[in-house]
Amino acid sequence: MLLTQQVQSGYDRQIATWLLLCAAVIFGMIILGGVTRLTHSGLSMVEWKPLVGVIPPLSEQAWVETFEKYKQFPEYQKINLGMDLDGFKAIFMYEYLHRVLGRLIGVLFFVPMVFFAMKGRVRRGTMPKLWILFVMGGFQGLLGWYMVKSGLVNDPHVSQYRLTAHLGVAVAIYAYMLWVSFDLLFPTGDSAGAASYRRWALGLIALIYLMILSGGLVAGTRAGFAYSTWPLMGPTFIPAGLYETTPAWLAMFEDITTIQFNHRMFAYLLFVVINAFAIRCFMAAPGRRGKLGLVSLILALLLQVVLGISTLLLHVPVWLGAAHQGGAVLLLSAMVYVGHNLQRS
Repeated sequence: MLLTQQVQSGYDRQIATWLLLCAAVIFGMIILGGVTRLTHSGLSMVEWKPLVGVIPPLSEQAWVETFEKYKQFPEYQKINLGMDLDGFKAIFMYEYLHRVLGRLIGVLFFVPMVFFAMKGRVRRGTMPKLWILFVMGGFQGLLGWYMVKSGLVNDPHVSQYRLTAHLGVAVAIYAYMLWVSFDLLFPTGDSAGAASYRRWALGLIALIYLMILSGGLVAGTRAGFAYSTWPLMGPTFIPAGLYETTPAWLAMFEDITTIQFNHRMFAYLLFVVINAFAIRCFMAAPGRRGKLGLVSLILALLLQVVLGISTLLLHVPVWLGAAHQGGAVLLLSAMVYVGHNLQRS
């Protein structure tokens, strides 16, 4: 029986390593998605070909034909009129790499999943979780095209609602994949003294996730470009024009001033609550992994604060905007690690 447990533990580590690899690629996918958005490349591929779409234009004639298709759509006619072929190739490749990486993730997940299942290496109770992840991944692919379609219309801008949903599903897949891999690597926690903060941890995971969705609305409406000052928004801390839409609640989703203000307030709230949580947990004398998680959480939080403020002040350069999005996912990763440890303690 002991040997069987040892063998199963070895298999658990194999599966967890595979899941962490998949999560790392998804992390890269999320950052690449941010770059695609910031470079306005998302509408450059006007067709959805799940299978043959993996092959890019391979000749100059193929590039010209692809460019001609793009010219038939409003983004070229209203925003990029006069763009040359080289300019089109640049934006096309960002979106192409984004889509190909999505397909690669599907293969990277599905093939090993089938292999581990057929070899009988998947621990009882884990296989349904893997299928949930696979279905979520398939849904994410469909949602991505649904998002792109929202911009292939007379108003060539992707819907902020669909963009936020697409980002939200990607992050949910990533976070759940981390949780499943931690289940396999760390079946028990080492922070029993801080176990009373379990609900705090789960609540903070939810809050950070909502913060990321708030960032999706900022990206979708380009609200990050509206005020390049900090801590003030223009001449005041609370800008004029908040919630002046009819109905007022719609401003949370469509008014750029309100969207950026809410994103900032969300950040301030998280900064205070996460620090308070980390201090209280540390005082409860967690174990070694618990302390490591809390230190990582604070470091990720400080990094994200610096990235967020810098992104605003420098008027959202592409590299910094993408880093800010990645920083949010790093912060969520640290919180998932801490939360999982507490739940298993």
